Amino acid sequence: MKNINWKKRIVQALWLLIGTGTVILFGAAIQKKNHRKCDDVKIEITGAEKDVFIDEKDVMDLINSNGNIIGKDLSTINLKALEAALKKNMWVNNAEMFFDNNRLLHINIEERQPVARVFSADGSSFYVDSTAVRLPLSDKLSARVPVFTNFPSNKEILSEPDSEMLYNVVKLGKFIVADSFWMAQVSQVAILPNAGFEMIPTIGDQVIELGNADDLENKFDRLYSFYKQAWLQNGMNKYEKIDVQFDGQVVAVKRGVGKALIDSVEAKQLMASVGKDTVQAAPKLPISVAPLKSNKTEKPLNKNVVANKQNKVNNKSLSVSHGAVKPKKVAADRAKPKAVMSKDQ
Repeated sequence: MKNINWKKRIVQALWLLIGTGTVILFGAAIQKKNHRKCDDVKIEITGAEKDVFIDEKDVMDLINSNGNIIGKDLSTINLKALEAALKKNMWVNNAEMFFDNNRLLHINIEERQPVARVFSADGSSFYVDSTAVRLPLSDKLSARVPVFTNFPSNKEILSEPDSEMLYNVVKLGKFIVADSFWMAQVSQVAILPNAGFEMIPTIGDQVIELGNADDLENKFDRLYSFYKQAWLQNGMNKYEKIDVQFDGQVVAVKRGVGKALIDSVEAKQLMASVGKDTVQAAPKLPISVAPLKSNKTEKPLNKNVVANKQNKVNNKSLSVSHGAVKPKKVAADRAKPKAVMSKDQ
């Protein structure tokens, strides 16, 4: 018979005992941990800088819906189910829950941040967040965000044009919310039938034609440059419309110009029906022009027509108020516009 290596056998037996003991201890530790109880809950809500549409009380009410979670065995708490229940709240973008070694339940919630409040044509309203998700109104508070009116639909499923318009609302709303000056200055934004935007300022009694939601930074830069000059020179109430939708220029219409344009058309029609000698020529339009200041030395500007490099603005650049009849071309000595704001260089 071969000699048995007892020393080797003893070592193997010892390792087997150690391994078995480790497994038993590990299982006991797990069993003990599963029977530990939740000591407390810590809730952290992020995403909303000022407006909180879901608070700690809402979260505690939800997780305690099946009994007080504090004091429950950890093994009986289904964190995945609780996370899913939290995510059903429209204001919750994401939710995560976990226990630390001190049996403290951590609940981290990312709240959706509204960037605009939208009123539909039928009078209903909703919030919209930065990802174009429509959110319900809250009984707790109203978010301080730009207000958009005349949205064409409140249907749950939007048509392609309406969906595109909603994304443009989000784009413009995010731009305004990100700038404290425009948040204070923009009172309301109307959605026009041509898918453009018309802003009503907080200070100043005029409308601002913004056009579509493209090139917003340059449009608002031109408007800000105009503000700096107009406030110092004439004050803002002198103008009834400011148009910044065209690249490189600001077209400012003096108050009352819309009515003058209509009167000139009516006078011309009357002249055609009864003869030129029976009607006096329409007066010149009350439009004035002042170029935006430039660092370059320029020649004196013609008061009737101002050319700004590639952009030449004439009588056709001036828009009239909605519903007004567009005038036909009138005599050059009678209706040359006097107001075009050149791009601030």
